[in-house]
Amino acid sequence: MANILSIEKQTIVIHALAEGNSIRSIERMTNIHRDTIMRLGLKVGESCAGLLDEKMRGLTLESIQVDEIWGFIGKKKKNVRRRDSRDLGDVWTWIALDRKTKLIPSFIVGKRDSYHANAFMYDLAARVVNKPQISSDALHAYASAVERGFGSDVDYGQIVKTFASDESAPQGKYSPAEVVAVDREVIVGSPIESEICTSHIEKQNHTLRMHCRRLTRLTNAFSKKLENFKAAVALNFAYYNFVKTHGALRCTPAMAAGVLTSALNMRDLVEMAHD
Repeated sequence: MANILSIEKQTIVIHALAEGNSIRSIERMTNIHRDTIMRLGLKVGESCAGLLDEKMRGLTLESIQVDEIWGFIGKKKKNVRRRDSRDLGDVWTWIALDRKTKLIPSFIVGKRDSYHANAFMYDLAARVVNKPQISSDALHAYASAVERGFGSDVDYGQIVKTFASDESAPQGKYSPAEVVAVDREVIVGSPIESEICTSHIEKQNHTLRMHCRRLTRLTNAFSKKLENFKAAVALNFAYYNFVKTHGALRCTPAMAAGVLTSALNMRDLVEMAHD
């Protein structure tokens, strides 16, 4: 059904998805059936994944921050039954962000385990040609994954946060704990300690939740299929890297990093999906 829509209508739909609108709200605004919107989003999202894989090569980045953000497919982990598909339950998006250019050179969707941590670092290392400083939180899997991906000749440090325990908070209610202490630890090499930081990637996680409806907290707009989730995340990162002007940079992250000389627009992303 998506191929009978004009490019203009397709662009409106994809732009709305990239700006955080839900599928049903877009259906109400455009009178385009939600199944058509989902199929179009999947097609353009998969095209965006290919575009990101192609363009994010041979990068020179100085200071990379990495983090992972939680979501779920179909149902949360506690509700998954043995007979359910292995795709259902918690899903994590591993994200890298360059501190200077704000570029997202690499991301992987999967589980929060050593396998996906290693795959993430291998992918990131394959896209960077220099020796960047890397910062992460204190997740145990990162230390070995960074060394596997970049080797022992890498500058890597961790932010270690100590959280206050709030026993008065209702069980099962989402409420971030108060951070009472933050320490910087050198793990490998000689990173600049003052630049061991995850603040920028944590802000990007907030941006992702605001622009990707499937990751907005406390909503019923979650993905029912893993392929749809991956497509939505890829669309968001293509929009962020190539289309949206970054407020601090006054250009897109791809332009700041020298990946492209000019910004793309939403119509470009739609037309690429049909090539």
